[in-house]
Amino acid sequence: MRVSSTVSSLELAEPLHIAGRTVAEWEVVHVRIEHDGEVGVGEGSPFSRYGESAASALAYLENAAEVLGTDPWALDETASRLPAGEFAARSAIDAALHDLCGKLAALPVWKLLGLRRAGPPTSWTIGILDPDETARVAERVGGRFRRLKLKLGGSDGLDLERVRAVRERVSTPLRVDVNEGWDFAEAHDALPQLARLGVELCEQPLPAGAEDAATLKRRSPIPIYVDEDCRVLADVPSCATIAHGINVKLAKAGGIREALRMIHAARSLGLGVMLGCMVESSLGISAAAQIASLCDHVDLDGNLHLRRDPWPGLELVDGVQLPLVAPGLEPNAVEPSSAARSHREEAPMT
Repeated sequence: MRVSSTVSSLELAEPLHIAGRTVAEWEVVHVRIEHDGEVGVGEGSPFSRYGESAASALAYLENAAEVLGTDPWALDETASRLPAGEFAARSAIDAALHDLCGKLAALPVWKLLGLRRAGPPTSWTIGILDPDETARVAERVGGRFRRLKLKLGGSDGLDLERVRAVRERVSTPLRVDVNEGWDFAEAHDALPQLARLGVELCEQPLPAGAEDAATLKRRSPIPIYVDEDCRVLADVPSCATIAHGINVKLAKAGGIREALRMIHAARSLGLGVMLGCMVESSLGISAAAQIASLCDHVDLDGNLHLRRDPWPGLELVDGVQLPLVAPGLEPNAVEPSSAARSHREEAPMT
């Protein structure tokens, strides 16, 4: 198999403010794997929170090319030969191999895996803004997305005001993501108020590894989902004591195969599953969408926040990110339907 890789920069249509950082541009890596006349492509989205960067991912990919072997179907064997670390880069390889296998078999990846095509509707993320602006954005998008996700953890005492302002304007189901932005006292005070405001779940209220996370879970009137606390399969068992569900992301886990293992492990422990994303093009989102039907909640809107998507073609229909019916998972393999185009063109950015 011949392998090549590049770094690409994705610009957001508007900066996205989350706890502790503002994102305006994001670097991802792209991988091409050629075999038997077909080309598989994949994307990885490194995150500095996990000690990864586009440069470190690219270096990993260049070194990993020598150990991929000659059989694209030997996914577990290939994964066992890859060097440790750099999960976003591993995710790009995993996606490219799945895309390649789908094309060789003339099947979309979701069908190759024996899954249903459609999963739950994706949430639309609104970054940390002042309460009135948060509500105005929610009002603009509330009719086109079936779930809204509010970023909290603003460290300004206005988090609950943001939720109240949105709830006064729209009836769309709400979830919140604090991105490790609260301490125990803040979370313990906020969660009952969020419950009264009809928020359906709270994601990562405490810093990862917080000693009082289990206590917060026991006292919380709404489900707590963890993101930064849960990266790979080995993290899932401990999450059962601190959360009601986990957020699975391919770029954290290392790809589709590890994500599937995490989902099944979570189910065995009675945990809910959210399928999330980083800032990604439709190529990265498409890889995740292949397994969305296994999840309770979906947060796959990274591509919808881009000023220009270098991999157009993924369909957004009635709020659902639909994987294509073409072989593999590459989203620009077919022209999106007119319905999908109209949704994408109308979707405002936060």
